[in-house]
Amino acid sequence: MVAIAGAAETDRVGVLPEHSTLRLHVEGARNALEDAGLRLSDIDGIASVSAPGPIQVAHALGVQPRWIDGTGVGGTSFLLHVRHAVAAIEAGHASTILITHGESGRSRVGPARGSMPASSPNAQFEAPYGVFGPPTMFTIPLLRYMKEFGLTPEQLASVAVAQRKWAARNPRAMYRDPITVEDVLASRMISYPFHLLECCLVTDGGGALIVTSDERAADLRKPPVHILGTGETFESPLISQMADFTTSAAFRRSSRDAFAEAGIGVGDVDHVMIYDAFAHVPIYGLEDMGFLGRGEAGPFIAEGHTSPGGSLPVNTNGGGLSYTHTGMYGMFLIQESVRQLRGEAAAQVPGVEVSVALGNGGMFMAAGALVLSNRKP
Repeated sequence: MVAIAGAAETDRVGVLPEHSTLRLHVEGARNALEDAGLRLSDIDGIASVSAPGPIQVAHALGVQPRWIDGTGVGGTSFLLHVRHAVAAIEAGHASTILITHGESGRSRVGPARGSMPASSPNAQFEAPYGVFGPPTMFTIPLLRYMKEFGLTPEQLASVAVAQRKWAARNPRAMYRDPITVEDVLASRMISYPFHLLECCLVTDGGGALIVTSDERAADLRKPPVHILGTGETFESPLISQMADFTTSAAFRRSSRDAFAEAGIGVGDVDHVMIYDAFAHVPIYGLEDMGFLGRGEAGPFIAEGHTSPGGSLPVNTNGGGLSYTHTGMYGMFLIQESVRQLRGEAAAQVPGVEVSVALGNGGMFMAAGALVLSNRKP
């Protein structure tokens, strides 16, 4: 078995114009090492996303790994890095792997600059029709879902309200003031039907994880978080080519594999983190993972079941809608799952033993899923 032995974010998240992208990676890495009680010399594997990428991060830290992973499939990349790290450790390719994230999403200090290649499928078949950028891309499946299942604007707005309730308990959250459904619907329209408060934040920040064997993790500073199951897959690089706009095939397949590997069902899960670039993504995630039937998640959230005190705690750090969202949010999903399982979260849920993290890459393009536990199977 393999476990997460170290987990930490940058000292602050939010607006950090004094931090370059690389500095965010390095700061998160050093904090994760301190969390685990390890030294840089203990690291023999590294994973990160391009710009700056694992090689530049390793060089900045002075690490010389014998295993490298630069998989980049959007914001869910870090969940895939954890999966790949498990395989590498079990195969003997590395013993202690550092996974880093840093992104100056708001201040734009040192990010990669680039544009969509003219030959890309999106540039040829979607951008000419005005489908460009997350708000306009993500409206396509949501509008079909609303038509098919009768999701109301009020139910969609309730996702942002529920997550703000969690953020109010988290001193690190960028936005903590309570909001109502009426507040959400009165906020500026971004791209119908998304209002401002139904869209993720744009922030700076980062974090890192240290993955190692259960045996080694047991001797380190913090209680190990065991990786029981993992999954990864994709559906389509084009939002217009989803097989069914009302469900994410990538969510369904990655979570199915993770649950099967872990040998659990939804009834065994105490806590859930779902990538929430926009308010509808947790709705899709809850249904696609099997917690609820089709069309049931909107009313479920509106009734308060995912809020503090509810039957299924979801996005307890406040999520990308209220906590932080640097552009690639997946690292923060895992960080909060680890905190909950260690009993260290700002908005701690009592008795969490199994946490599931579901990540989205692109606009329902790719997905990764992790089943984590503080119990060794």
